[in-house]
Amino acid sequence: MTAPLHSGAPFPATGAWMPGMPVGDRRFLRLPPGRALALDNGHQLLDVTIAYETWGTLAPDASNAVLLCHAWTGDSHAAGDAGEGHPTDGWWREVIGPGRAIDTDRWFVVCANVLGGCQGSTGPASLHPDDGRPYGSRFPVVTIRDMVRAQSHLLTELGIRRWHAVVGGSMGGMQVLEWAVMYPDRVGRIAPIATCAQSTAQQIAWGAIGRRIIRMDPNWRGGDYYDVGPDEGPWEGLHQARMLAQVTFRSDNKYTEKFGRDMADHQVDPGQMEMWDRFGVEGYLDYHGDKLVRRFDANSYLVISKAMEVHDVGRGRGGLEAAMARITAPTLVVGIDSDILYPLYQQELIRDVLLAQGNHVEFALVRSHEGHDAFLIDVDQVGPPLQAFLEAELPAGRA
Repeated sequence: MTAPLHSGAPFPATGAWMPGMPVGDRRFLRLPPGRALALDNGHQLLDVTIAYETWGTLAPDASNAVLLCHAWTGDSHAAGDAGEGHPTDGWWREVIGPGRAIDTDRWFVVCANVLGGCQGSTGPASLHPDDGRPYGSRFPVVTIRDMVRAQSHLLTELGIRRWHAVVGGSMGGMQVLEWAVMYPDRVGRIAPIATCAQSTAQQIAWGAIGRRIIRMDPNWRGGDYYDVGPDEGPWEGLHQARMLAQVTFRSDNKYTEKFGRDMADHQVDPGQMEMWDRFGVEGYLDYHGDKLVRRFDANSYLVISKAMEVHDVGRGRGGLEAAMARITAPTLVVGIDSDILYPLYQQELIRDVLLAQGNHVEFALVRSHEGHDAFLIDVDQVGPPLQAFLEAELPAGRA
């Protein structure tokens, strides 16, 4: 028996959303022609577009706006069903909506696809303004700060002076922290969830392996693969990189509980094992690899992975404590006890540094076997403290 290459229809060269495809619920912020977005690495991007979605109604005084920041392979579609223009259901659809934890009868909710992404915002699959061809290998490295800098233009676009709250998990939590450091006067309160203030060596290592896997795929073509046919793009590298990352998203207990040592493939003789016979957990990883290849872009995966690796709120700011001293907003920190990707001690560090500086800080612990993805799955634990934090009368923030 040989290992299956993939299931279903051929894989596209990229799963990126491209102009001409159904828009769905996306809206687009386009920076004025000729206005450059300056990046941390000294590069500039022209004709930048940020795709975003909104739910609820903005109050007359614009005081009820909540910004959601998505994780690595997320996008602006945080709520709602899959449908035309949106290949998957909203990534936090059980948290956002009328009467839910983030109540859209009360809050005006905004979520933007990050700079460097592939679902409508400017990224490697976008067309370069110089020649109308995809950026590909020409797309620069971006940072979490660059993503937040691009998002900041939404305030003007939407007529908002200050977010009531900025909320996000995983890489979204990195953006939350940067919002509070970069724009303290524009953030009323923050909720970083299952995240870190600085990426550790192990987190960098996970990302580096995934990027190397994509780089080794001959169909990656140095990043310029957008004109190839079905199954001729770097789907295998992206597929395998996702399989690797998926291991870090759940806990050992959850994998054991769900799969144990069950086999995924039918065995003619259970006593004989062929090299490419698969355990049940392998089928699960294959499934997630297949799904990602059909909705994501390999170059965006690389760019966003690098941004997460570079993440360090203390970089160029005199260190962690000096950077965190810029945060004045009341804060809810949420950690997950079984998280192996962003272990609990990293959220406790955020809490402790802010408390030592005199900030108003609340802490919520999610007890779950799900691992890192518990912030997406265990909404019965994540939702109530988040709802209470959004709705509470809190001090205005440390002066």
